[in-house]
Amino acid sequence: MKPYRGAAPAAGLSWIRSSHSGANGDCVEVAALPDGSRLLRDSKRPHSPAIALGAGLFDAFVRSVTTGGFAAR
Repeated sequence: MKPYRGAAPAAGLSWIRSSHSGANGDCVEVAALPDGSRLLRDSKRPHSPAIALGAGLFDAFVRSVTTGGFAAR
C-alpha cells in the first residue's frame, strides 16, 4: 500500500472520531477507504498527511489499544 498524501477535504473522505474524545481536540480520526483499509490523522492537523493501514493491520492496532497495548508506562 502506498502512503496516502491527499488532503482530506479534497479527497471527500468521511472522518470519524471516538465518542470518548474530549473537547480538547486531542483526537485521532479515522476514515474508511473502499478497499477496507483505514486512514488515521491527528484532528489538530487535518490537512497533514494521514497514516494508511491495511484492514488487518488496523484491526490489530485497535485490538492492541483496547487491551492496553499502548498504555503509558
